[in-house]
Amino acid sequence: MSSPVVHPTAIVGSGAQLGQGVKIGPYCIVGDNVVLRDNVELLSHVSIDGHTVLGADSKVFPFASIGHEPQDRKYHGEASRVEIGERCVIRESATINPGTEGGGMVTRIGNDCLIMAGAHVAHDAILGNNVIMANYVGIAGHCQIGDNVTFGGMCVVHQFTRVGAHAFVGAASMVDGDIIPYGMAVGNRASLTGLNLIGLKRRKFDREAIHHLRAAYRLIFASEGTLRERVEDAAELFKNDPLVQDVVAFIAAASDRPILLPRNGHDVD
Repeated sequence: MSSPVVHPTAIVGSGAQLGQGVKIGPYCIVGDNVVLRDNVELLSHVSIDGHTVLGADSKVFPFASIGHEPQDRKYHGEASRVEIGERCVIRESATINPGTEGGGMVTRIGNDCLIMAGAHVAHDAILGNNVIMANYVGIAGHCQIGDNVTFGGMCVVHQFTRVGAHAFVGAASMVDGDIIPYGMAVGNRASLTGLNLIGLKRRKFDREAIHHLRAAYRLIFASEGTLRERVEDAAELFKNDPLVQDVVAFIAAASDRPILLPRNGHDVD
């Protein structure tokens, strides 16, 4: 690997740590406390500040803003962080803010994430691996996004909301409730519209596992009894099925937001 290459018009703080093979293009600004791991590339006009770590082989496009103080009036200059994983792609004008004292002090993004143009990740949000945020998606503060979640363009997600692994959120949705793992949600306000069957098949989930998950979905979101009773029934009936147990555990976990429910029936096709 080669030594870092910094364009003469870029400004790099004296305390910044640059890994091997880093490329910093024209008019970029990199703060004193920034760490760029091996082979990170900043194309041009990128501004990265604060206590920010950008993982190896990640690429940032023009006018992205990462690590600047969060849009939270409760922030008082604490040395909170942004941690971004490996092989992430952050497109034009995306913004990522650090954490706050009231939210764990860190905003964290996993590996292999794609954050498209104009998208926003707010303070204290936690994103898993392989998350795709299409153009102008907004993730509010304190949200928790699981692995392999996909957001269509112009979605917005209410603060403190959880989105389970392998979920899909349709374009232009406003999400104000927790989305179960493997679920699909669409609308303003969004409702659960079934399971992300296309995503499950593309990721080569076992046919029988998908069948069990569909059966459990119908049971959990049926009209008879209470949600708690139906979840308990699904937990017992599918006690040896890890996908169903993921959904059961997600619903049972404490949360600041309600579970998103189907609006009309519970068909998953």
